[in-house]
Amino acid sequence: MFPARAIVERIKKEYPKGCRVELIHMDDPYRTMPIGLKGTVSCVDDTGTIHVDWDNGCHLGVVYGEDSCRRVSHED
Repeated sequence: MFPARAIVERIKKEYPKGCRVELIHMDDPYRTMPIGLKGTVSCVDDTGTIHVDWDNGCHLGVVYGEDSCRRVSHED
């Protein structure tokens, strides 16, 4: 189930392209992503997934309702 449009718009405003985030939790059965890993937001899609270019070279999305991250800054 996808989040309401108002929630997606709030996520897009909170996590604009280029902002830096820190991983709090990611439950990915195929890849281990360490807590505290930082990355740069590339976009937020219409399902509320925050797509991140992680500093370890991975390009994985933070899925709304499943994973979590926090914004740390707008600059690198």
